[in-house]
Amino acid sequence: MLGIAEKAWIAGFNVVRLNQRNCGGTERLTQTLYHSGLSGDIRSVIFELIERDRVPEIFAVGFSMGGNLVLKMAGELPNLTPFQIRGFVAVAPALDLAACADALGEPRNFIYQRHFVRGLKRRMRLKTRLFPELFPVDGMRNIRSVREFDQLITARFCGFAGADDYYQRSSAGQLLEQIRRPCLILTAQDDPFVPISSFSNPAIRENPCIELVVAQRGGHCAFISNEPGDARFWAENRVVEFCQQHSGLSE
Repeated sequence: MLGIAEKAWIAGFNVVRLNQRNCGGTERLTQTLYHSGLSGDIRSVIFELIERDRVPEIFAVGFSMGGNLVLKMAGELPNLTPFQIRGFVAVAPALDLAACADALGEPRNFIYQRHFVRGLKRRMRLKTRLFPELFPVDGMRNIRSVREFDQLITARFCGFAGADDYYQRSSAGQLLEQIRRPCLILTAQDDPFVPISSFSNPAIRENPCIELVVAQRGGHCAFISNEPGDARFWAENRVVEFCQQHSGLSE
């Protein structure tokens, strides 16, 4: 099962926000774990919205890990994309998971690393209490990095040979050339743990469906200005513009 989907309305669009498995208080809903390669979860929700709710058009938008999932899904559907899916947007996508894990390991990112590891451990301890027979976790006390967590926990319980295998199979970078619908990627040069080098991937430059916008500043999924107006929430406004541009309902 998936996490809870919440509906909202913004700038003329209905919005469904999807929690990843075990996020948003949904740990009891599934016996499985989420990870950065579960693009099938997003695909399942989109297909259900199309088939059951008859939604006439959909844009898939993801931030950070969600951005990787959206891009990975887009690359997996080159010839199977329903016509209702009009486009994809990824904001600060972690499309090279190994590079992101390495960046988190840099001394300057110590605070980020510690924050993520604490959260991962906390969620895993809760999962172990709920399903002790499925997750006999031991040795987690010595985990100090996201890479170590992925090596000892994610790979172990999600069917990967190790962290490197997980990163390689789950990164969207290898599928970008297969995207066949309009796709917007937003990122910042000063993102602390999604290296700007990730976006030098030739598939981004050579795929006419992909538009890459690189801001000088914005950090990781921030892009918030002190100025009022359109620049205040810069990334969100670019997302809405993209959707309006490619919406068939406005034609």
